[in-house]
Amino acid sequence: MAAQEDDSGLTRALLLGGGAVPLRRYDDGSSWRDWVRIASTDALADAGVEAHDIDAVIVASESDFFSLQVAPGSVIVDDIGLVPCPVMRVESGGASGAAALRTGFMQIAARQARTVLVIGFEQTASRLSSDEVRMIYGLSFDADLEGMAGATAVNLYALSIQEHMQQFGTTAEQLAQVSVKNHANAGHNPWAHRPMALTIEQVLASPMVSTPYHLLDCSTISDAAAAVVLSDPQYVPASSRPRVCIAGSGCASDYVRLGDRSARYRFTAKVQSSQAAYAMAGITDPASEIDVAEIYDAFSGAEIQGVEALGLCAEGRGGVACGDGEFAADGRLPVNLSGGLIGQGGAPGATGVLQALTIQRLLTGRYWPEAQPARDLRVGLADAHGGICAVSITHVLRRLD
Repeated sequence: MAAQEDDSGLTRALLLGGGAVPLRRYDDGSSWRDWVRIASTDALADAGVEAHDIDAVIVASESDFFSLQVAPGSVIVDDIGLVPCPVMRVESGGASGAAALRTGFMQIAARQARTVLVIGFEQTASRLSSDEVRMIYGLSFDADLEGMAGATAVNLYALSIQEHMQQFGTTAEQLAQVSVKNHANAGHNPWAHRPMALTIEQVLASPMVSTPYHLLDCSTISDAAAAVVLSDPQYVPASSRPRVCIAGSGCASDYVRLGDRSARYRFTAKVQSSQAAYAMAGITDPASEIDVAEIYDAFSGAEIQGVEALGLCAEGRGGVACGDGEFAADGRLPVNLSGGLIGQGGAPGATGVLQALTIQRLLTGRYWPEAQPARDLRVGLADAHGGICAVSITHVLRRLD
């Protein structure tokens, strides 16, 4: 079951295909178990494999509070007919789906499996109230010192971007431009929860949540499930479709509390995780070698901080670059063509999985027609983090011709 190497000697896992349910608030009586069955069935069909081809299942969900199911992995393999397949559940806050993708990649690289089904889900929108969800998110930071004291995600992200604004002159208008772009991109994505045609003025006129973040700067709480099939290149069904591999994977952590960091505005874990992924993938100049990216935009400013940390522009230029349209659909490097968490929606267990599926389809020309760039896309980036980038996971995907 040795993993094949490409010409540069890099071990790779192929992403064969995937499936998802649209990101929504589901008030129709369905639950995460229904969505997982749909996403998994669609993923197997899209990848061209059968259930008996799966050697392992990796499941991601951020919190049992959302699903009200402890140990969902065994329930899932039972529901989708994969008993006695080995199953593992992983969690890493907002990066839970990315952690599942990385775990599947590592199982193939370590020759523990030939074909892995990676599933991410979250029932965040329809099971609990928005206030309850925000409270649980607050416990994903330092629960004793911050969460129980009433600190919320938006408060802590706001503190981080405030320092960025003070350091580099980033403006509220530049933050708003990210929201305008991502909501507009979502308009071309049938899976998106919050497609909207907005102006900068409308974003700035929306209610203030935590300075400088207005309501329309914030990501959307969504229900969702997504699944992808990873495979050792030696065990791939015959297909005329261009193949996509995970060429690099990186992970790093940072101090949980902002006050313990030397630069609160910098996502240092993202810098380090991306550097590890780039080194594995043989990327030396990400700003010129990456063709398209899905970046974790929990808030508009997080995308600005993200493009800098990922090396897609110089530190301090993120606001200017976003404001100038460098990361727009027709810009030099499209970011969040799906709409990101702001436009497509945020479901932590599903996000990292769905990012990888989005990039795979973009690289093979199979994304939603109105969102598919006319240019040739060969290398894509999927980025997710948990906390205020207390843990970051980065994947580089490459089309193989």
